Amino acid sequence: MSQMISKDNELIRINPANSNKIEYSTTSGRSWHTRYLGSSYGNFQNLTDNGKEILASTTKGLYYSTTNGRSWHKRG
Repeated sequence: MSQMISKDNELIRINPANSNKIEYSTTSGRSWHTRYLGSSYGNFQNLTDNGKEILASTTKGLYYSTTNGRSWHKRG
């Protein structure tokens, strides 16, 4: 797992200064924009591109997103 992945012509990462924030870049990392910010799912630790979804391990468990990180759902 990683703190940054490439998916659908975007880089998607966990913000290095705030692990409650998921960001994306369409400029190869030159600029970043917030895609998700919140503490409902805990602190994001790792991201994995799992094909049709993104998997995220957090301090509250394993979550998945089918919206490139806009919304998250508990796995299992």
